[in-house]
Amino acid sequence: MLKFFSFLYTIIFKIAGISVGKNVLIKPLSFMSRGFLNGKKGEVIIEDDCEISQGAILKSYGGKIHLKQNTFLGEYVVIYGHGNVEIGENTLIAMHTCILSSNHTIPDRRTNIRSQGDILLPVKIGDDVWIGAGVKILGGVEIGDGCVIGAGAVVSKNIPPYSIAVGVPSKIIGTRND
Repeated sequence: MLKFFSFLYTIIFKIAGISVGKNVLIKPLSFMSRGFLNGKKGEVIIEDDCEISQGAILKSYGGKIHLKQNTFLGEYVVIYGHGNVEIGENTLIAMHTCILSSNHTIPDRRTNIRSQGDILLPVKIGDDVWIGAGVKILGGVEIGDGCVIGAGAVVSKNIPPYSIAVGVPSKIIGTRND
């Protein structure tokens, strides 16, 4: 039954203009949208052998979300790709993680925040990365190849390759050894 739903979701998303590779498993209740931002249509690209778990939400809003080969998204992962999000090969992203590639501008207190617009800030996650449950990744961040990000961390700064980072805000506590 799961393969049937995955096949059905793949067809629906392809009709909506989302690029879906071979052998991709998309579980029920997932949602993907290319959307528009400032008149520009977004992109969602899912390469071969990816798995997208139940309830995942991917919205590009005029930007680009690119999942490279063999990426896994856990239940209820949310990715907003206004400013572009790239996720490397063989990367695991656990449940309830949120990736944001934009922020609101807030300098003028005479104008309400909602009317001040967005700042687009790309997010790049390298190959062979493990992101724990409930992590928040903010715009403008690059997480290097081979990193491990502990559950519940808030990543607001770049993380060098093969680092282990935890906490709010995230701090590097070690590295992965050879």
